[in-house]
Amino acid sequence: MAFLGTAVRKVASCRPALSPLCRSATTSRRYSSSSEPTTEKSVPYENVLKVEEGGSGPTKPLPKSAEAVVIGGGSLGCQTVYHLAKMGMTNVVLLERDRLTAGTTWHTAGLLWQLRPSDVEVELLAHTRQVISHDLEQETGLETGWIQNGGLFIASNKQRLDEYKRLMSLGKVYGIESHVLSPAETKDLYPLMNVDDLYGTLYVPKDGTMDPAGTCTTLSRAATARGATVIENCPVTGIQVSTDDMGVKRVKAVETLHGTIQTPVVVNCAGVWAAKLGEMAGVKVPLVAMHHAYVVTERIEGIQNMPNVRDHDASVYLRLQGDALSVGGYEQNPVFWDKVSDKFAFSLFDLDWDVFMQHIEGAINRVPALEQTGIKSTVCGPESFTADHKPLMGEAPEVRGFFLGCGFNSAVHGNVFLLLTQNPRTRTDTGVGCTWSEGGGDVGMMLGGGCGRELAHWIIHGRPEKDMYGYDIRRFHHSLTDNNKWIRERSHESYAKNYSVVFPFDEPLASRNMRTDPFHKVLTEQGCVFQERHGWERPGWFNQDGAAPVLDYDWYGAYDISKNQNYKYNELLGKEYTFDYPPHHHVIKNECLTCRHGVSVFNMSYFGKFYLTGPDAKKAADWLFSADVNKIPGSTVYTCMLNKRGGSEADLTVSRLEAGAANLPLAPEGNGDAYYLAIGGGVAEHNWNHIKTVLQDEGLNCQLTDYSEDMGMISIQGPKSREVLQEILDTDLSNEAFPFSTHKVCNAVGHKVRAMRLSFVGELGWELHIPKDSCLPVYQAVMAAGAKHSIINAGYRAIDSLSIEKGYRHWHADLRPDDTPLEAGLAFTCKMKSTIPFLGRASLEKQKAEGLRRRIVCFTIDEKVPMFGLEAIFRNGVPVGHLRRSDYGFFIDKQIGYGYIRNPDGGVVNADFIKSGKFTLERMGVVYEAKPHLKSPFDPSNNRVKGIYPDNYHNVYKANAQ
Repeated sequence: MAFLGTAVRKVASCRPALSPLCRSATTSRRYSSSSEPTTEKSVPYENVLKVEEGGSGPTKPLPKSAEAVVIGGGSLGCQTVYHLAKMGMTNVVLLERDRLTAGTTWHTAGLLWQLRPSDVEVELLAHTRQVISHDLEQETGLETGWIQNGGLFIASNKQRLDEYKRLMSLGKVYGIESHVLSPAETKDLYPLMNVDDLYGTLYVPKDGTMDPAGTCTTLSRAATARGATVIENCPVTGIQVSTDDMGVKRVKAVETLHGTIQTPVVVNCAGVWAAKLGEMAGVKVPLVAMHHAYVVTERIEGIQNMPNVRDHDASVYLRLQGDALSVGGYEQNPVFWDKVSDKFAFSLFDLDWDVFMQHIEGAINRVPALEQTGIKSTVCGPESFTADHKPLMGEAPEVRGFFLGCGFNSAVHGNVFLLLTQNPRTRTDTGVGCTWSEGGGDVGMMLGGGCGRELAHWIIHGRPEKDMYGYDIRRFHHSLTDNNKWIRERSHESYAKNYSVVFPFDEPLASRNMRTDPFHKVLTEQGCVFQERHGWERPGWFNQDGAAPVLDYDWYGAYDISKNQNYKYNELLGKEYTFDYPPHHHVIKNECLTCRHGVSVFNMSYFGKFYLTGPDAKKAADWLFSADVNKIPGSTVYTCMLNKRGGSEADLTVSRLEAGAANLPLAPEGNGDAYYLAIGGGVAEHNWNHIKTVLQDEGLNCQLTDYSEDMGMISIQGPKSREVLQEILDTDLSNEAFPFSTHKVCNAVGHKVRAMRLSFVGELGWELHIPKDSCLPVYQAVMAAGAKHSIINAGYRAIDSLSIEKGYRHWHADLRPDDTPLEAGLAFTCKMKSTIPFLGRASLEKQKAEGLRRRIVCFTIDEKVPMFGLEAIFRNGVPVGHLRRSDYGFFIDKQIGYGYIRNPDGGVVNADFIKSGKFTLERMGVVYEAKPHLKSPFDPSNNRVKGIYPDNYHNVYKANAQ
């Protein structure tokens, strides 16, 4: 075959004006390929995968029933059935329509990298490595094909190396060896590499590669030895679903051409075909199929035993394959595969060199010897991709017993700052933050062991052991999961940006303005720079230089689509591409300090707004919520919702309503017990499904209704908030008449609203929950009344800072499903002194009796150094944890971070343990002294939320302002 360099030159010399994908389009736009798969090609594992043509029937008889049926014999399917069997579920069946690894797994590159910008993913990868490199061989006596040859992250600039240094610091918490190398040191390690344009590299010696066929074969044998049944050549033709007495849909059976298996559990591990399988059960599976390619070179002298390489800036990975390399990457114009064929098994597509050429150019630059190296084989197969480049896992919202284990993109983003969501008491949402990409290999292989174990635990025990929210199908709002525009645009953007440095405050450009509230237009005109959460547009911060609207997606100029010109919103995002404080740091400061000293308005309309009503509403509230929410009508309580292990599935505010006539949307129908739930908008779907599941499991006769789209919500916060609101509300706002944590329906300039006295920033303030049609008049009245007090709009970037300064928790950062309220410093949200049973109580009582082995701690540092989370925490020089999140506190003028710490000796973590230690934080390899705090460093006595300010406070503020 041609040399790689020759292939590049030929493609470059004859490249048409448009790509083949666009040239063949019969309409103005075409983003898919209708090409049929080519015949089987020479591939790296053909000696393992080739099988003799046999009969058309299944390889084993089908049982009449099973505890669970796993569909799909790829990496995740095999890992799931193995872990189910290992956890004791012996009557479990795996059905594969062709042969194990057919479809996508067989052609994966099989890379495994240990470092990810997420503590959970680091742990998932560690389990995969343990299973592949040790457990399976010990259990079966068979080799899986694991090769530990190390991994190199290539950095061509400072920002990229900073990104890698963050991983190095996190790795120290988990004992993962890694080294930052200079270009010269990199050359010594990898002599064939061109290091002239390198800034540095990160070397991880114990990374490696897996053999997909060997791994899946060994997994299936280990599962079979424990009682599982693996049946190949048995396509599924249908999923039977029944409806129980409560109207809940549940899995009943799996149909095949060769018989039906009665089962209460189906696990969809069908990869590219997962959407079709979901349709059989009425389940939406939001993924798309794309072509993904790599080439395998001829022999390269001197490449033996070299590490695998990821060069993100060149969008290329180089995987060692014996004495050759596999070369692949991620382009901005991937080919969609719309006509997914059921006959596709071990076939491949023809490689589109016009699309793939950019990867070869990058590879030759990195390893110049490739220019004179022949191509042994090309591998272009289908892979599934999701809207956020993360897998789809967990029980489907539509059908109980139907679990997802699919969408394991050929490379997956891991959240550097986690997909952080909202705390309804603090009303804070930490945002998507910086995501970071992995490349070179199906993530079903890399994360398969850890995810297979978590999915098995999910099926058997009702929830995973770890925090799997970032993969949970319930992270997506139901209005999006069947929206083809959203799925395709987001999936494309995730693919195209897979190797980009994505910084702390980046936002997507695809499929924006999907869900907007009544304030959207007026706030856009006032310079609002929006963030996207759960499909909603919510205020991030306010640009002082005019409007910066979000435009339609331009596909990054791919597919012959014109890029947006003079795109101000995108330009503002670009200015945020830094690991330092952003250039508008002073704007966030102004929003924060105006709230602290005067008054600010926050649009929080994207919040979930639910009503819990019905005959069993009180019984449900007692069981669902950790706090006692059954106080007098008019009360509002901040509470958690827990799982059986005491982990925090959510935090929210619950307001008990007075019985009376319906006044929708401000009051629900019915005269019995009723509760109004205000829930962080980014997790509303997760909360909704958690509540519905608990109600179903407990057999409670309740109704949960969603009025999120029917009401807006603004929050007016700061020491001047009472003076502003007293002008427009027809109710007494004094401490005596309207105490903290209470609510009333009242009139605001002729419009009925529900006013709640709550704070998410640690100041005096109220929320106004407003019927949709009344939103703008009420907002305009607030701004007019606040003009004399210099009222301003503020966004969620300010909320992040203000809330961390006060010490309020963020769900899915400071508070996750694997954190208990006791560990999170939220014991006050638990009615432990009462005798009222609630979900998770037994686990909390046990933990309280045994003492806490981990707990959250606040840290401040004196240096003005930006931190964002994942920085390592050391106590007396020993790693004891990492920061979950960090932000700058403008009032106390310090960098603040929160993280969970453990006692390295396994003992209790109490106040003495914290006070007696010397703490440091490591950021990008640099260590900073840190001061631990047992209470919030800002207003620990909570005077300000009670409206208690020094008598001369406002005079001092005015003097300082002047």
